[in-house]
Amino acid sequence: MTCCPFCSSLLEPVLENSWAWAIYDRHPVSPGHLLIIPKAHKLDYFHLSQVERLAIEELLIAAKAMLDHKFKPAGYNIGWNCGAAAGQTIFHCHCHVIPRYQGDTRHPKGGVRGVIPEKMAY
Repeated sequence: MTCCPFCSSLLEPVLENSWAWAIYDRHPVSPGHLLIIPKAHKLDYFHLSQVERLAIEELLIAAKAMLDHKFKPAGYNIGWNCGAAAGQTIFHCHCHVIPRYQGDTRHPKGGVRGVIPEKMAY
């Protein structure tokens, strides 16, 4: 799949296991923003095998440890965009690991609900 930016990527993984790899996001939301990507081309989270989900979970735990040490964030948002209506623009499954920092937004309450801004404050 040469048209897929992840399948054709020459980027060096930050973390990797047999089934998945992690890279820094090219358009980070915050310092340390990572993408965890299955090595096999899969459309989204719902197309992953159990083995792939477990491998991504393993890298998620390793990513948190690495980011805690390197960037010292105060929290994290972890997210999957599944489908164009959910904001997916690269149709190769990937998990966003977004470090959050004290004061990076005025009102963090609502977290991922902010994908629909008027639903964030409740």
